[in-house]
Amino acid sequence: MRTTVTAYLLRFPIRSLIALAASSLILAGCGSTKTQESTSFDFGPATPLQQATPAPASMPALVVIDFTGPSALENERMYYRLAYADALQARTYAHSRWANEPLQMLTQRVKTRLAQSGMKVLSATDASTGVPLLRVEVDDFVHAFSGVNQSEGRITLRASLFNDHRLLDQRTFTRTTPAPSADAPGGARALAASTDAVASDILAWLATVDTRKR
Repeated sequence: MRTTVTAYLLRFPIRSLIALAASSLILAGCGSTKTQESTSFDFGPATPLQQATPAPASMPALVVIDFTGPSALENERMYYRLAYADALQARTYAHSRWANEPLQMLTQRVKTRLAQSGMKVLSATDASTGVPLLRVEVDDFVHAFSGVNQSEGRITLRASLFNDHRLLDQRTFTRTTPAPSADAPGGARALAASTDAVASDILAWLATVDTRKR
């Protein structure tokens, strides 16, 4: 019997044997490997704030340029830092992502909050003479851990207000919000709250800027 099997294998093309073995390995891998789907997060619905700052009367309209920032914020990865272990290392959640690029999400959220205040929000293509222009550069947008079970959503950005290419004022804003849980969902909620807080700060700052020509 052994002689018969050996003779059969010798007659069987070696390429077919290799293909059969490879197919067996692939099928075994498909049967044993489970792919975990990624969970997507955004800032949630922009429900009107209870203590929203009204739009400044001196600035009925504003051109808002798309926010800029580090290249790390130009993809959907969710970053976190373990400040208590190595604050210089930016880590990413393996199975959690943003629904869109953070820079785009920040731009849209701030535009929405400004519009809710009563301000007419314009894009770069709608720019016209005499309408102030807001540029924002994001320096930090991260779920930061100060301890194993203690973390916060931290945002730092620099806002510049122009009128007819003339810088009217510039301000740096930083907001941190404690995360309700030490994981990706907690970080997403904290960063959403920090974004809304920064939007309110920007609106309050705009009300203090003199937009008149000098």
